[in-house]
Amino acid sequence: MSNDELEDPRRAFLIKALAMGFYASGTASGILQPVLAMGGRVPKELAPGKSVYDVQGMVTVNGQQVTLDTQIPHDAQVVTGEDGMMIFAVGQDAFVLRSNSSLKLSGSNGIVDVLRLISGRLLSVFGKTEHQVATLVATIGIRGTGVYVEADPEKSYVCTCYGTTELAAVNDSGSREIIEATHHDAPKYILANGNSGKLIVPAPFINHTDSELALLEALVGRETPFVFSDDAYDSPQKEY
Repeated sequence: MSNDELEDPRRAFLIKALAMGFYASGTASGILQPVLAMGGRVPKELAPGKSVYDVQGMVTVNGQQVTLDTQIPHDAQVVTGEDGMMIFAVGQDAFVLRSNSSLKLSGSNGIVDVLRLISGRLLSVFGKTEHQVATLVATIGIRGTGVYVEADPEKSYVCTCYGTTELAAVNDSGSREIIEATHHDAPKYILANGNSGKLIVPAPFINHTDSELALLEALVGRETPFVFSDDAYDSPQKEY
């Protein structure tokens, strides 16, 4: 069984619960509100001093196993094992870090400025301050944005779920692109090697959902900027 398959039942339950519970149609905004989430818990803004919404399997922060009471500092090293997954927030930013991932946070005064995804997969929603996500082959400039990133040595996957990002290839100053998205409009692969000026190429929409984005925004007291559709559970999630 693959790591993705091990993770799927957990994510499928989360997505299904959210899809059934995000109901506020007919409101002025037209955006569905979070009502139900994991195990019947209401996804609301995390209380002051709380960082972790959900954690499963082996997850460490600065070498220590995470619990629901762990506070995630702005300069944390977060590592998930083969069975690990964590949903957490730091300041006005919230994240889902999937299995087999290594993430280094850095910043000051309780605010994360830079996230280095050394390996693995990260779904993020950010407040209005400027951020940068870095992988081995890419840098992503961010402001007030939802972004999904997968990192491996040969390429990085970046979906600007909404907002504006500036993508750049580490190995080629000529490969740079600004993405303005409203709803997963322009996923990209950023390649480690290739022709100059051509290391950013189109990619499919994979491995993340609107339900997860809505959950993350709820944890930091915000809403997604797009209309939450009734078919969220059936939206693309994986590339086989």
